[in-house]
Amino acid sequence: MVVAGSGTGSFRSWQVKILTATWLSYAGYYFCRKAFYVVKSALSDSLGLNAIDLAHLGTAYLVFYMVGQYSSAFFGRKLGPKRLLLVGMGISAACNFIFGISNSFWTIALFLALNGLAQGTGWPGCIGSLAYWFKRKQRGSVLGVWSTCYQVGSVAATSFAAFLLGQMGWRWSFFGASIVLLAIWFVVLILHPNKPEDVGYKSVEEESEDASECVENGSLGWSADVVKTIITMGLIYFCIKFLRYALWSWAPYFLNKNYLLAGDDAGYLSTVFDLAGFAGVIFAGFASDRFFKGKRALITFFMLGLMTLSFFLMYYRGATSLMYFTISMGCAGFMLYGPDSLISGVGAIDVGSKRGALVAAGIINGTGSIGPIFQEQIIGWLYEKNNNDLVPIFTIMVVVAAISAFLTFYLWWKSRTGKSNL
Repeated sequence: MVVAGSGTGSFRSWQVKILTATWLSYAGYYFCRKAFYVVKSALSDSLGLNAIDLAHLGTAYLVFYMVGQYSSAFFGRKLGPKRLLLVGMGISAACNFIFGISNSFWTIALFLALNGLAQGTGWPGCIGSLAYWFKRKQRGSVLGVWSTCYQVGSVAATSFAAFLLGQMGWRWSFFGASIVLLAIWFVVLILHPNKPEDVGYKSVEEESEDASECVENGSLGWSADVVKTIITMGLIYFCIKFLRYALWSWAPYFLNKNYLLAGDDAGYLSTVFDLAGFAGVIFAGFASDRFFKGKRALITFFMLGLMTLSFFLMYYRGATSLMYFTISMGCAGFMLYGPDSLISGVGAIDVGSKRGALVAAGIINGTGSIGPIFQEQIIGWLYEKNNNDLVPIFTIMVVVAAISAFLTFYLWWKSRTGKSNL
């Protein structure tokens, strides 16, 4: 059996295949995730739903998305990353087809919950795959590029759903999403081996990992400091995902209802957040490797601090100005997505180790996924309670952003004292 990472051309070709398969996989998940958020306004008009009803639907998805993240930490170790991805993608594609033929609040709620479970397999499955193929010294740059999948995927999925909404109606936004994800399902089936051992390689050696840390009986070998670091990262990711999903879930709705844009135009403009995030992810990944020597906490703190200022601008001027709302949304996207990638992706591998990467990613993402559940209910309630006024909503977003910056400062301080490996 060949040692992975030996520099052979054939091994590099498998690395390219894994990057391609997992990049397309996670981008594809977004087509079956974002369609609901794009058609919220049209769905509310068609089925007679208010903001609270929409919040309940979003919550059904998000609660089970959190469950899917946590359960992937267990099932991913049993199934392996490829099988986990194929199961999740298949179920998600089927759910979106059912959304397209549904006329009932409860039918949509039921299958949104099932879709949440399926979508929860995506990130742990992809991160678990990448951990077997790339060394720590490569991960910041590699995952910085790879993590563009969820900016490109989000922009493409949002634009695609908005286009179908404008041309054929909200049902085809769901049908189109299913078709795209099903096509990518076959790509993953063909390109992605479950583990390096399946194609004659050993997985990469972890430079900082020794036998006392990862014993042969399957123990993850995590110390108390590692556990505390992972929990703190989960809390930071709670804040990040609260904010990310707040804009994903509600920006097209606000742009339609408050700024009076057409439904498809609202969907297109909301992609500013993800387009700026695309640059932020690449910047954070390369900077963390080249300037911060693989230590992710300090650059994460700087970017989350600037993200807080971006949300303050949204609070100060964005509620009454489409221009300032769009500018602050773009700035927040750039500053949010870099830390998002570092905390949930490369950081999960660095802190959890190669053996524990899938589990660490599941815990961090599972904890983070509680944030979107809270935002869905809080924002829906505030919007109805305050007669569509956006200022109270933007105030909450500033507070959550500031908390994320504070927690990251604490993590950086722990790293300085040798109690954290981030």
